[in-house]
Amino acid sequence: MRTAEIIRHTNETKIKVTINLDGTGQQSIHTGVPFLDHMLDQIARHGMIDMQIECDGDTHIDDHHSVEDIGISLGMAVAKAVGDKKGMNRYGHAYVPLDEALSRVVMDFSGRPGLEFHVPFTRALIGRFDVDLVREFFQGFVNHALITLHIDNLRGINAHHQAETVFKAFGRALRMATTLDPRSAGVIPSTKGVL
Repeated sequence: MRTAEIIRHTNETKIKVTINLDGTGQQSIHTGVPFLDHMLDQIARHGMIDMQIECDGDTHIDDHHSVEDIGISLGMAVAKAVGDKKGMNRYGHAYVPLDEALSRVVMDFSGRPGLEFHVPFTRALIGRFDVDLVREFFQGFVNHALITLHIDNLRGINAHHQAETVFKAFGRALRMATTLDPRSAGVIPSTKGVL
């Protein structure tokens, strides 16, 4: 089992993340940011990742620190769980629709952090959730999981649907990229021999 636990405390947030990349999508998520809980549930279920996330953050200021730091902590956990990446697919991609919305996510466990984020949200808030924080979450994740990540919302009118297709596609792409290929057992998926 490829598992990891990260405990990260700052002056702004206290976070504990536990994951199992070879799980069944079981989750227990309490971030203090209800919409983020809903989106993280999408990653767990569609990524087939067992995930426990607890966050005590300064949401009395706003949700920014909690959302960004959870992205950072989850990225750290994924990086720890994949280890040397031997036998892993490395690449993952997914298209996910939800009614009128359609998003594409493509990733590479390259060891090089890079984010291309193209989501033209149709409104600034989903309930009380600031849509700018979606990018902050993924930037934090990318910087600490050390992946290249391309996120494109291809169409959508409802901002909730836009966000949900992004998180579902991310979960499915993450599942594909981290899946072990028995034909590549023990082999690092790079001609350089290291990722």
